[in-house]
Amino acid sequence: MNLEKPIVMLDFETTGLSPALGDRITEVAALRIVNGRVCERYVSLINCQVRIPSFITALTGISQAMVDGAPPVARVLPELLDFIGSDALSAHNASFDEKFLLAESARLGLVSGHQGLVCSLKLSRRVFPGLPSYKLGRLSGQLGIAFRSAAHRAESDAEVAAEVLIHIGRHLGAAYGLPQVEAALLVALNKLSAAKVPAYLEKHALANKMSQNS
Repeated sequence: MNLEKPIVMLDFETTGLSPALGDRITEVAALRIVNGRVCERYVSLINCQVRIPSFITALTGISQAMVDGAPPVARVLPELLDFIGSDALSAHNASFDEKFLLAESARLGLVSGHQGLVCSLKLSRRVFPGLPSYKLGRLSGQLGIAFRSAAHRAESDAEVAAEVLIHIGRHLGAAYGLPQVEAALLVALNKLSAAKVPAYLEKHALANKMSQNS
């Protein structure tokens, strides 16, 4: 998949489901995808000075001691935002990760500069309709993508989600004859209903072909 502009795949581990209810981030992985491969990464545990619920430790393996000894969020967040820059952002169930990114940034008076959001979960539903499950663990298995390490850790989940996104890009490129699959195209597909995606892609491919021949 040749991307005109890079996409950063983001994954947070958190203490719960909602920053509005006081949940905080415990770990982050951000992987920059360029030309169909991960070329750069930012990974860190994060100390937000919060208690880690026992069920989160059981799910992720992230303990209170690990977080207590991690860099403070006031250091990690600026580094993360600097890493993302103005690239497009992606995540599996992207609204979840983006709301934590925005909430943690706002706490520090910072603003994320990412341009566009691509949800690999929504995108998978639109590009591969009819699969039994779109949860990352099940979806990756259906696409022949294996976890290299334990699930429910930020870097492992981000790596698999990045592979899913790269797989989607290659599929679109091959199916519609696109030499490049731009981040802007993926953002646009996210906003469409599944039924409208094939016609949109055919129109995009035709316009691309005409521009190449002109």
